[in-house]
Amino acid sequence: MNVEFVDLRLFVNVAECGNLTRGAERSYLSPPSASARMKSLELEIGQQLFNRGNKGVTLTRPGELFLKQARLVLRQLDFLKDEMSNAVDGHIRLYANTTAITEFLPELLAQFLSERPGVTVDLQERLTNEIVRSVVDGTADLGIISGDIEDQGLQVIPFSTDRLVLATPSDHPLALRKQVQFAKTLEFEHISLHEGSTLLDFLRRQFRRSGYDRSLRIQVRSFEAMCRLVEAGVGIGVVPETAAKRHEKTMDIALLNLCDNWAIRTRSVLVRDRETLPRTALGLIDLLVDSSAGGKRLKVDG
Repeated sequence: MNVEFVDLRLFVNVAECGNLTRGAERSYLSPPSASARMKSLELEIGQQLFNRGNKGVTLTRPGELFLKQARLVLRQLDFLKDEMSNAVDGHIRLYANTTAITEFLPELLAQFLSERPGVTVDLQERLTNEIVRSVVDGTADLGIISGDIEDQGLQVIPFSTDRLVLATPSDHPLALRKQVQFAKTLEFEHISLHEGSTLLDFLRRQFRRSGYDRSLRIQVRSFEAMCRLVEAGVGIGVVPETAAKRHEKTMDIALLNLCDNWAIRTRSVLVRDRETLPRTALGLIDLLVDSSAGGKRLKVDG
């Protein structure tokens, strides 16, 4: 098979845009040139990759398979370029859950990037299943999740613990307890994060298992906003311990440990193959692990 890298990048761009013209623009090619290249690519591999219509293009089943492999080939080419630059430059695509992005990644990435001024990072908040899928298909280089995942053929690198606690107003009926089972909290109104957050997606599964069928009283964009509303008596909420303890210092709230096994989860980095990652990405993994082991940034328990 004789396929040029420029055609692979064009194919990925067209597939992601769902439109030949926009994919061509992203690839800095004219639409007629892009169309000719895509037809030649299909002839070369002997498969139709796109279903073409008036509203754009969609991938055929062979096209979906080709997209997955094309992304991996192109990313390995990018890794090669990074290695040949002696790790002075590079680009890392990092997908992470809500807690990681709000609680520890800002400080950690600030340190990481200050030591590597030529490196750039594409950081995106995603749900756990999206993070896993993106690492599997090569859309993301690294993924940060909490909890276990089904075997997807990925390498899982644990680095810290994520503990969830219950935040209540200081005068709440539950506030005198040191710990509580989640099911015992469901008679009270709950506050949670916004739609699309990893924590809300996780907690909804626990709500369903425990028989909580009411709508959440209010949803907000940050853990600080959650704790402010808890302090005001609007409701109670499940919050990562790191965020809860930080806001406890300035707010009149009580924190209770949750007795449920799912309340303590392992944070992990997901990668396809650690051996094939460039030094820039390996450096970020090492910093995550070392920071947790040293207790400087990521330590949650105690």
